Amino acid sequence: QVQLVESGGGLVQAGGSLRLSCAASGLTFSSYDMGWFRQAPGKERLFVGGIRWSGRSTSYADSVKGRFTISRDNAKNTVVLQMNSLKPEDTAVYYCAAGRIIGTMSVAYWGQGTQVTVSS
Repeated sequence: QVQLVESGGGLVQAGGSLRLSCAASGLTFSSYDMGWFRQAPGKERLFVGGIRWSGRSTSYADSVKGRFTISRDNAKNTVVLQMNSLKPEDTAVYYCAAGRIIGTMSVAYWGQGTQVTVSS
């Protein structure tokens, strides 16, 4: 049974930082590209960023480039989203995803999500 468990969400003031973690189990983690998506109330779920299985390549949505960084540890089956210079528009539920990145990300598994709220 595949599980992706996010942690680290919460409430932060604009300009602050948060670090989201995703712990994976039940899959061969090092074989999967990993990604983060977010969904604001009433809006569609959008790609935030991703990292290839090797960790050698990352990609980001334009809205977060230069502020967010994704990293992974294949020995610990974890992927991290470091979010800096947060803005109120970053408020959303953030989801960890496992799948394949070829241009866009095709998702095989989703986490349950963690809420991030940025106050102005």
